[in-house]
Amino acid sequence: MPLKSHKGSIKMQEKLNYTDLRILEGLGIYGSRNVTGVARNLGFPPETVRKRLKRLSSQLFLRFNINIYHTNLGLKKAVILAEAIPGYEQLLFDSVRANDFWIAVARCYGMFEGCVGVYTIPKDHCAEFEQFLDEVKNLGAARSVQVFWSTCFQTVHSRCNWFDPKSEAWNFDWDKWIEEIPTEGTTLPYTLVDPDDFPIRGDQMDVLILKELEKDATISFTDLARILGVSPQLLRYHYQNHVIERGLMEGFEVTAFHFGRDVSDFLFFIFKFDDKEKLAKFASSLMDKPFAKGLGKILGENALFGYIYLPRSEVRRFIDVLSKLVRSNFVESYRYAIQDLKASLRQTISYEYFRNKSWIYDHKKHIQNLRDLVESAKRKSRTSEITFTYT
Repeated sequence: MPLKSHKGSIKMQEKLNYTDLRILEGLGIYGSRNVTGVARNLGFPPETVRKRLKRLSSQLFLRFNINIYHTNLGLKKAVILAEAIPGYEQLLFDSVRANDFWIAVARCYGMFEGCVGVYTIPKDHCAEFEQFLDEVKNLGAARSVQVFWSTCFQTVHSRCNWFDPKSEAWNFDWDKWIEEIPTEGTTLPYTLVDPDDFPIRGDQMDVLILKELEKDATISFTDLARILGVSPQLLRYHYQNHVIERGLMEGFEVTAFHFGRDVSDFLFFIFKFDDKEKLAKFASSLMDKPFAKGLGKILGENALFGYIYLPRSEVRRFIDVLSKLVRSNFVESYRYAIQDLKASLRQTISYEYFRNKSWIYDHKKHIQNLRDLVESAKRKSRTSEITFTYT
C-alpha cells in the first residue's frame, strides 16, 4: 500500500514566518558574523534583518555558533550509542563524560534507553578511547556500548523547503521525497568523504578562537581580541589566514526550533546501505530538507550518522518512509534514538589540552575518573537501599 502524502497540517510555531526562515537559513549559509552580507545575498535591507533577529532572539531559543572541521586539527570524531542498565541511567550519563574529549552527550530513549555521545579524539589515541568505553561497560555503568568512527559532520541549513508561505504551514510530502532519492547525484561534500589523514593545521591561538566562536559566532573581533588578550589585528590575521584558509572551520550553524519547541523531537540515526551510490543519493536528498540538521559518514563503511529534527506528529511517518526504503532495498537498515533535551549537554573543543601543536590525552586519568565515579555511585546506592519487611 503506497504511503499517503501528508501536506499542510503542521502550522508554523513560535511566531516564525517565511521571511524569518529565509533569514535564519541565510545566516547559516552565508555566515552569522556578517549581517550586511547576509542581507545583500537575500535581497533585504540590513536593518530589516537586524530588526527581525532582535525580535526572534527575544521570542524564542536562538543560537549562533560555528562547526569546527576537527579533521584538520588532528581529531577523529566518534559517535557512541550506550545502552543503560535499568536503574543506572544517570550513572551512564555521568560516566561517558569522564573522558575530557566529549563535545555532546545526551540521554536518549526509543530503540534503547541510554546515551548518545559525540567525541573528538586525538588520532593517535583511538585505541585508548575504545578501552575507555570497554571500561564503562566492564564497571557496570552500561549494558552495551557501540562506537562509530565518523567523518566531521555536514551541517544542513535548509529552513524554507517544504514550507508554504501562503498558508504558513509545513508540507511534509514524504512520497515526493521517496521519488527524489534515486534521482539525486552521487557527489558528496568533502565533509562526508573519508579523509586520508588527520593533520594538525592550527596553532594554540586558532584553537582559542574556535572555542569562543563555538560559544557565540556573532561575537565581534574587538570583543574576541579582548577576551583572548591580543590585538584585533592579530586576531583577524589568525581568523582569515588560519581558521578560514587552512580549513579549520566547516561552517556556521543556526539553531532554532522552527517546528516548535514543545511539539518536536531531535533524533539520532544510523543509516546503513549496501553500496556507496545509495549512501550518496540518500545523503544528497537530505541537503535541502528542513528536518535534517547534520550528517556524518561512518569511516570505512557505507553508513551515515544523521541528526534529525521533526514535529512529533511526523516522526512515525519518517520511520514509515525508512521502512519502505528498506523493503525496496535502497536502505539496508536503520536504528535510532530520541534525544532527551532536558538531559543534554554540549561543550567546546578541549582547548585546555592543546599545547605546542599537539593534544594531551591522559588515558590513565580518564580511567581513574571513571572508576572513582562508579565507585562513588555504588557507595551511595548501598547506603540508600530500602529494606522491606513482610509480616
